Amino acid sequence: MPLDCTSAFYEENAETYGKRARSLPKQQLDAFLAGLAPGAAILELGCGGGQDSAYMLAQGFDVTPTDGSTELARQAEALIDRPVRVMQFQELDADSAFDGVWAQASLLHVPRPDLPDVFARIRRALRTGGVIHATFKAGEAEGHDGFGRCYNYPSADGLSALLTKGGWRHITIEENDGGGYDSKPTRWITAMAHR
Repeated sequence: MPLDCTSAFYEENAETYGKRARSLPKQQLDAFLAGLAPGAAILELGCGGGQDSAYMLAQGFDVTPTDGSTELARQAEALIDRPVRVMQFQELDADSAFDGVWAQASLLHVPRPDLPDVFARIRRALRTGGVIHATFKAGEAEGHDGFGRCYNYPSADGLSALLTKGGWRHITIEENDGGGYDSKPTRWITAMAHR
């Protein structure tokens, strides 16, 4: 099966992308971890170079890192010294296995028609009361960036409606300005919700 443009980008640029200078989203990580019991089981979807997993592991959490890119998984494994499962979001089949799901700048690549199913899979993977953290680039329609990567570009209202329809509770959506790998100004949406 040929790689789509997004997957091809991460496979071909894994070392550069995985080892880039990146500010850890420490404030968001700490807020997410504060809502979990010590040592809680966390699934990271799209771990990239492994920096966020490394931080959560250092805080004593039981982290299961995953990424869709074989090459990025290798980069993360070298950093965190543990296996990284190579998996597409649509392959998630866990049932009540995790207390939290960390999806920092990863679900933003899921095609819009697939988002309800992916969120349903994540919800099923969480234990009752479990929490998801996910960030997206804001927009109105699907599109591509200058590297050819696909983005779903949701609106805050659209994302909130999708989560509500999916049965999520205690949904909080925040927006802020920042940047990304392409160094362009980006409007980010951060969503947190509970099963």
